[in-house]
Amino acid sequence: MKLFNCKNLPVILLVTLVSAGCTELYNTSYNEMIAEQFEPTEKDIPAIIGSAYTQWRACMLDFDGVWRYQEITADQVVIPARPNGWVDGGLYRRAHEHTWTETEDWNRGLWTRIYTGITNCNRLIYQIESGFLPVSDQEVSSAIIAELRTTRASYYYLLCDLFGNVPISTKFDVPDGFLPEQSTRKQVYDFIFAEITECLPLLSGARDRSTYARFNEWAARTLMAKMYLNAEVYTGVPEWEKCIEQCNLIINSGVGYELEPRQKNVFITENQNSAEIIFGLAVDADYTTGWNAFDHHMQTLPSGLQYKYNLTMEPWGGMCAIPQFIDTFDPDDNRYSDNFVSGPQFTIAGEPILISSGSAEFIGKPMDFVNEINSIAQSEQHQGIRFEKYEIGLGSSNCLNNDFVVFRYADVLMMKAECLLRTGRADEAAAIVTEVRRRAFTGAPEKAVVTGAELLAGSVYDYGIRDNRSDPKNTFEGGADIKYGRFLDELAWEFNQEGRRRQDLIRFGVYTEKSWFSHTPNGDYRTLFPIPRREIDANGNLKQNPGY
Repeated sequence: MKLFNCKNLPVILLVTLVSAGCTELYNTSYNEMIAEQFEPTEKDIPAIIGSAYTQWRACMLDFDGVWRYQEITADQVVIPARPNGWVDGGLYRRAHEHTWTETEDWNRGLWTRIYTGITNCNRLIYQIESGFLPVSDQEVSSAIIAELRTTRASYYYLLCDLFGNVPISTKFDVPDGFLPEQSTRKQVYDFIFAEITECLPLLSGARDRSTYARFNEWAARTLMAKMYLNAEVYTGVPEWEKCIEQCNLIINSGVGYELEPRQKNVFITENQNSAEIIFGLAVDADYTTGWNAFDHHMQTLPSGLQYKYNLTMEPWGGMCAIPQFIDTFDPDDNRYSDNFVSGPQFTIAGEPILISSGSAEFIGKPMDFVNEINSIAQSEQHQGIRFEKYEIGLGSSNCLNNDFVVFRYADVLMMKAECLLRTGRADEAAAIVTEVRRRAFTGAPEKAVVTGAELLAGSVYDYGIRDNRSDPKNTFEGGADIKYGRFLDELAWEFNQEGRRRQDLIRFGVYTEKSWFSHTPNGDYRTLFPIPRREIDANGNLKQNPGY
């Protein structure tokens, strides 16, 4: 983490424009403005504040970002070696098998990106409080600072979840050579709640274009609910009732959050008007110009699928669904057909797409995605079910044009349901789960209904080693022994591909206990990522997380 002394260095403003009459927050090509050459006025404030949020997208979606390591270290997504590569020194395999080390580049990248977001917030708060960014109305100034503090707390939420024991820094004008002290995970947890609680009265309660992709009161309360949901993991003390309280406040807010008639509506290309999105990351392919800004379609689709979607460039895809996860779906569940790409593939003109690389026996044959993968070390181009939860718009570039959803209303409902289940109110939980399931079983409505007894049962996921290299050493562990396992399945079916599966598996005690595909348990300490070695070497105040 680098904290610059603004007394000795030019102040850098990372400016984000807000297009008039639109809900998107756009990155510009203006890049950096030096303070001495820029005289901000109050009309510039909304655009400047955008730089506090742009790093959220970089943290989540840039190559090797939070999304990837919440998913590929868990039981739904895998990146096997492909005919066109995807070995990259074994880093994806180490992530899958939980054998990563403290020197992984991706691990340091997560740390650095998140702290960049914190530094952006600290800088903006300092510039407002120092008067460099002029806000004449004290009430407006206080509201802006409250929003920035809440956004900063949201970055600390990521650090608390991924690394646990991290430094807390709230100052931008620090002396040369400043090295922050390390805080415990519990201290980070308490800091997040102290910040949000103090800022809540000053946050906007509106849900409209002015608060879209920003932390209004309800996004902040959703973050609090998420923290309470995972409190037992973070602090050792469960907070189920406090999570329910926050969820009820959001449910009863009266500002218009509701379930979409079909889950896919939340993830379509122009999804910024979805009534289900509570906090999203605004992405527009015309303005969000980073190479890996939002390229999940490029990472999952093999080259020939360029002609199914008329993509402007050839995808290089490797990641796919773990077959055991796909096997858990009910065939009548719309979320399978809406979230995944499977079976025979055709061009936009209806011509069969052909396999173009891999074993000679497959090259030239029709592309037909099958739910099998040879091994983590070798796979064919057509193996593995691919991802399309976010609609891949025809003519897309390397960047999707959809806004990325961080918090949505279905998550609030399911958080409440989980807490009810864990506190002995299984039937109440089942009623909520049934509400969420109804839109997924339009062709078989009777299957939408779930009972409390069913939610108390184990998982239908057939855990165990399934890498063909291991046969006959494959294991069959099942999921019947997982407490509330059926509810964990419901989370999988509803929230797959949303960058959260690692967190859910940890909360249900599965992440370091069960095997899947090529992964076997490799130590309970793996629930936290290591503090990057280069950060420890640079700051003698940091101690490594236990086990590494």
